[in-house]
Amino acid sequence: MVNYVKESYKELVEKVSWPKFPELQSSTIVVMIASLLFAIVVLAMDMSFENIMKFIYAQLGR
Repeated sequence: MVNYVKESYKELVEKVSWPKFPELQSSTIVVMIASLLFAIVVLAMDMSFENIMKFIYAQLGR
């Protein structure tokens, strides 16, 4: 088990190529914008379905 941890640490330090800070920043901004757009789409769908259901219930309630 100790050998596994040592080898894993060595691999993380020596073999993994970590992104540079500017690349990390730009990726973070892309994820934030995509998340915001997705949230706006979900909000629009939710509001649309709410209005559709209100219309249907109003028609059935006559």
